[in-house]
Amino acid sequence: MTDPHLPLAHSPVALAQALIRCPSVTPHEGGALATLAGILAEAGFTVERPVFSEPGTPDVENLYARIGEGPCLLFAGHTDVVPPGDGASWRHDPFGAEIEGGELFGRGAVDMKGGIACMLAATLAFLGQRGPDFGGAIAFLITGDEEGPAVNGTVKLLDWARARGERFAHCLLGEPTNPDALGEMIKIGRRGSLTANLTVHGVQGHVAYPHRAENPIPGLMRLAQGLLAAPLDAGTAHFDASNLEFTTMDVGNPSTNVIPAEARATFNIRFNDLWTPETLAAELERRLAAAAGNAVRYSLDVRPTNSVAFLTAPDAFVEQVSDAIAAETGRRPALSTTGGTSDARFIKDACPVIEFGLVGQTMHQVDERVAVADLDRLARIYGRVLDTYFPRSADAPYQA
Repeated sequence: MTDPHLPLAHSPVALAQALIRCPSVTPHEGGALATLAGILAEAGFTVERPVFSEPGTPDVENLYARIGEGPCLLFAGHTDVVPPGDGASWRHDPFGAEIEGGELFGRGAVDMKGGIACMLAATLAFLGQRGPDFGGAIAFLITGDEEGPAVNGTVKLLDWARARGERFAHCLLGEPTNPDALGEMIKIGRRGSLTANLTVHGVQGHVAYPHRAENPIPGLMRLAQGLLAAPLDAGTAHFDASNLEFTTMDVGNPSTNVIPAEARATFNIRFNDLWTPETLAAELERRLAAAAGNAVRYSLDVRPTNSVAFLTAPDAFVEQVSDAIAAETGRRPALSTTGGTSDARFIKDACPVIEFGLVGQTMHQVDERVAVADLDRLARIYGRVLDTYFPRSADAPYQA
């Protein structure tokens, strides 16, 4: 950021380095939330760090910070990261935050400590220019449980905030959204995800006496074909067609002369806004029953899911973010619902939410890295969003 009020230590690059150097491999806090808390508190935010628990899952520390009064723009994200794998395979220490060739290396550089650093740098610059009385409120909702089970993180943090009377007008989630270049894509929704286990029941027996057995494998093939024979749908205005993919088929039979008693398969469906988990489960049962007839005995176990399809209808906020992106990158972003799930699926119940962050090419990979120039540009984009979201008086023009 070029703002003269922003100390060098609070530049997006320096902030990203400070966060990457905290080994916050999920579910460990690793010092990342403490780093954020100190900076936000110094800037005048009220900061709280609730810890949530659930039997069978690790305790997780989270962070909530807020400044100002009035309509609240929420910045959301996560400081937990996936394990780096074999550190010797990295060009630099995965938690060293080294810069080489104009790129910052480290676990979380893209997903998503870099994005949080840009949000924070933009906010500090904004407050430095406008002061605490800017006509609204800014909040940070940061979890340490996005890369983990997602049980003791954003869901409970939102419930905790709601119980305290916190309300949000819009949310900007800083997940990496761009395929190849900064400015290409905003996520305005996400597909749902549904996983199911299919078991075909047979009768075990000797392969030489098939009339005394019932082989479940042909039945599994028949049911699989029944599920895949016709598309689930043709897509919608903002979503691709729903897609079913088998991820495993297993018999677990070590013997070559025994017909197995069961054959099992697991599949996942990424579904659009034409479906709910309930209507999709009903359609699966319909297809299986039709394919099975009276010839195949089976059972279907549809796993519970908190990943439902949702869409944030394009509105003035989406337009503001798109304008800010175009002003800094020269690109008008596509409005997309592609990719996997994110914590936006929880935030959408609290307020309209969109996602825009860095280029995601190296997330979760060895040598995860981000262009230093992209960190500066993303911070400027977030700064423009803040400036248009909270209009200034005519005598205080925007300073990029």
